[in-house]
Amino acid sequence: MPFSTPRATVQGWRDHDDHTRTLPGMSLGHIPLASDARDAPRLWDLGVRRAEIDAPVDLAAPGPSAARSAIDRLCLIRDLTARAVQVDWDLLLPPDRADHLWKVLSHLHPPRTVTGLDDAETALHAWRTRHYLCKLLWRQGPGFLQIRDRRWGDLRRFTADDPRYPMAIARLDRGAHPADIPRDILEELSAEHLVLQMGDLAWWLPYRVSRWLQEAMAV
Repeated sequence: MPFSTPRATVQGWRDHDDHTRTLPGMSLGHIPLASDARDAPRLWDLGVRRAEIDAPVDLAAPGPSAARSAIDRLCLIRDLTARAVQVDWDLLLPPDRADHLWKVLSHLHPPRTVTGLDDAETALHAWRTRHYLCKLLWRQGPGFLQIRDRRWGDLRRFTADDPRYPMAIARLDRGAHPADIPRDILEELSAEHLVLQMGDLAWWLPYRVSRWLQEAMAV
């Protein structure tokens, strides 16, 4: 589902370094988004290695429109994180769920600011110093899929050979209504904190790995 007018944009640079990105030719300007799965690959192909999201990711705002907007931006942040693109973004959390939600999202590139936490600076410090690529990823092999999760400090592996799982993940990838996902699968993925429920949408948190960034046994 596209953003409402005006279209959302990111500001892009060819380099992530604070000094280098100010040099001539490094800025790619404001790039309009389609708000679909093509955005992150297109930004990468354009040469974007640092991106600034145009508005905060607001998980505290009520209503289906707010949930759709937040998930659209989270999709982009997730897919850019998977490509090791530095993302400048801001996160607004509902105070009653803030302490849990930032940990659920801690596989994403760390935000600049977090609002809604009692001790946001401590959480941000932990997020920044403990973040690394492949912290929460999934891969699909012949007849199975596997999720590897290190958000909680240890390695948690989830392997499924039920052919309904890839179909469910494909629906959840951009956000789906819970009723469109088999109930047993959604409950299992939610229990493992692999799905974020926002308003009337459920969203798939892990990003897809296309190649190992470390030796497979170390990821």
